[in-house]
Amino acid sequence: MSRICTILTAADERGVVQKECAAIRDSFRDEDNTYRCRNVAKLLYIHMLGYPAHFGQLECLKLIASPRFTDKRIGYLGAMLLLDERQDVHLLVTNSLKNDLGHQTQYIQSLALCTLGSICSVEMSRDLAGEIERLIKSSNAYIKKKSILSAFRIIRKVPDLMEMFIPSTRSLLNEKNHGVLLTAVCLIIEMCEKSPDTLHHFRKLVPQLVRILKNLIMAGYSPEHDVSGVSDPFLQVKILRLLRLLGKNDSEASETMNDILAQVATNTDTSKNVGHAILYEIVLTIMGINSEPGLRVLAVNILGRFLLNNDKNIRYVALNTLLRVVHADNNAVQRHRTTIVDCLKDPDISIRRRAMELSFALINANNIRGMMKELLQFIETCDPEFKSDCCSNIVYAAEKYSPNKRWHVDTLVKVLTTAGNDARDDVVSQTIQLIAETNQLQAYTVQKFFRAVEDDQLQQPLAQVASWCIGEYGEFLVSGQCEEDEPEQISEDEAITVLDKVLISSNCSPLTKQFAITALMKLSARFKNSEERIKQSIALYGGCTNVEIQQRSVEYTTLFNKYSHMRAGLLEQMPPMEKSRNSIISNGEEQEDLINTGSMVERNNAENRQINQQSESQNILDLLGDVHNTVGLSDLSPPAKPVAAVDLLDLLGDVAAVAGDNANISPPETNQTTMNNLIDGFLGSPSGDNEMNGSTGTSLTAFNKNGLLIDFLCEKDNQTTGVIVINMKATNSTATLMSEFVFQAAVPKSFQLQLESPSGGDLPSFNSGAITQVIRVANPQQQPLRMRLRITYSQNGNGVTELGEISNFPAALWQ
Repeated sequence: MSRICTILTAADERGVVQKECAAIRDSFRDEDNTYRCRNVAKLLYIHMLGYPAHFGQLECLKLIASPRFTDKRIGYLGAMLLLDERQDVHLLVTNSLKNDLGHQTQYIQSLALCTLGSICSVEMSRDLAGEIERLIKSSNAYIKKKSILSAFRIIRKVPDLMEMFIPSTRSLLNEKNHGVLLTAVCLIIEMCEKSPDTLHHFRKLVPQLVRILKNLIMAGYSPEHDVSGVSDPFLQVKILRLLRLLGKNDSEASETMNDILAQVATNTDTSKNVGHAILYEIVLTIMGINSEPGLRVLAVNILGRFLLNNDKNIRYVALNTLLRVVHADNNAVQRHRTTIVDCLKDPDISIRRRAMELSFALINANNIRGMMKELLQFIETCDPEFKSDCCSNIVYAAEKYSPNKRWHVDTLVKVLTTAGNDARDDVVSQTIQLIAETNQLQAYTVQKFFRAVEDDQLQQPLAQVASWCIGEYGEFLVSGQCEEDEPEQISEDEAITVLDKVLISSNCSPLTKQFAITALMKLSARFKNSEERIKQSIALYGGCTNVEIQQRSVEYTTLFNKYSHMRAGLLEQMPPMEKSRNSIISNGEEQEDLINTGSMVERNNAENRQINQQSESQNILDLLGDVHNTVGLSDLSPPAKPVAAVDLLDLLGDVAAVAGDNANISPPETNQTTMNNLIDGFLGSPSGDNEMNGSTGTSLTAFNKNGLLIDFLCEKDNQTTGVIVINMKATNSTATLMSEFVFQAAVPKSFQLQLESPSGGDLPSFNSGAITQVIRVANPQQQPLRMRLRITYSQNGNGVTELGEISNFPAALWQ
């Protein structure tokens, strides 16, 4: 007899369910006890299909109150599925649970324990905690195991009840039953994570846990808990996790477990995946406690073997873990550098990303050449989403570890010619800064960039740096002066033609064209024979649709016509850029500030950014302090020039806040001559006349939260009385980049505050970079200094705003 299958549509299914639900409701209204159990079972299936079944909640309670086991089983199952702590009706089951927890039959006790662990609420926890504590002491291992799991749920809901379970929990580690021991370890882990005091209490159990783990690897418990030849891996993993908690920051406990960790690491079978799981926990435990150096090397070697595994998940876990421990034992990780670099070629994108991050973490002065060669090859073929981060990290690493300036320049040229438009703005600014600082290589550099941009104007960062170089050092092109053995001599027309190509290219961005037109103007003071051609080229853009380019064209044309006698002085070569004279020293290394590039275009952009930042800083008033003494809206508009004085609101009670790069406030009444001298010294001079002469500073932590650390190095300015110089250094210890970082400050109105430009806007992860900024505070009345902070940044796509206040500045600064 053939069987015919009927396919129901969604509408047909809804019709069948509605019809059945109506029949179930009728049966419930008739108080038909015979079919109640069967109807609730049907209702649970309807609930699993996604249809409403809340009308059966009270029927579940009736089944729970039934003396029959079959009714209780369906009733408790219905309670676990249909009830939760957000509905008051679940409290009606509390009395039934209490009665069944004291039942003589273990299976009914088990039903109550399972339900309690599933729908336990705060009120239910407080009512039934005593019953659970009593059942934990039961001689029945089956009930004891389920009681421990219920206690686990109660502690999560009400941590205050933890003390009730501590005495009975200590004895659970003596149990021989696998289930009881496993659940007991889970309960202790939860307690230790919830309470530091409990963690200290359970540290006494470390020797006992070590014995249990030793028995597991030497003898094992029973064949039914053996997985692929590894004895009870689930229990081993839980014990290792508990040992990691107990041994953290405790030398005595760590020393006790060192030997057993070494035994587990060497005796575990690595041919099966279950062995890899145990070894992974071993590595985390070794690196999480105060372990011996040899043991840490063993842990890193285990991860190194993981990298050779064919399973991509195991390789990813190894790279991810190495990235977390590389700063703890860099030398041990360095031994596996070749294998890590090979992972850059892995077909899996997530493995390539972790390998890239780990490769940058391994770079040092000894391996910079080899690692940079590999990373430059990687950037040629890597995914587009990797190139921006890779470029910035290469530039940072090259600046920090470059063996010489020539190698540094060649590396940056290679980055700009390889990365294309994926290079960030910081790559452009740092390259320009390096070129300006390295006088002996400027001729070599301008020829390298000239040849690069001659062949390719599509890569905007390359075109920008090349335009800047040609504008500043174009005379080296035509003179043939170069550090090369066979320098190339380029005519004036060739140099101008390259810049014209950039200007007429439809693929070049407006910013790149601004670089090019400014470079042309610079060349007019160097190429005497080509002034007329340059003048005509610049005049062509007087009607450009881009306002910035049009403005430059008009202004530069005016310089040719009306102010030609001033042109040579205005367009002379930029002086060498100096890094900030004040730097914050950490771990014996100086993290130096990055300076603005110095060309006309960069100066204009910097001024615009400064005005925007100053305008933005005025928005911090509502956040940093009182807003009772507000000024008019006209007073809050940004100044016409960055150095104009700005009156802001009271931030610290009697405070007129100063927040921004160059904002200051009128000083209180005092001797005007003295005050003028003080302000002159406070604002400083472009020539750097205020250079400090060997003053020593005091360090203090200004802010430390969520992986962001801000340190201050405070010192007096020996050149100017009453001026305090504060060097701010910000670092990021988290695993993700902090972008768009902005630091702002406010001081009482008896002070004057000046924030210089920061060294950058992005904080790399894992403390692999820093942002520095110089803060100058004039303190004419020699008062104790207070300062409020506002820090904003973006991380993982989320904007973060943090506020802080510092009042513990050393008194020696103003005495």
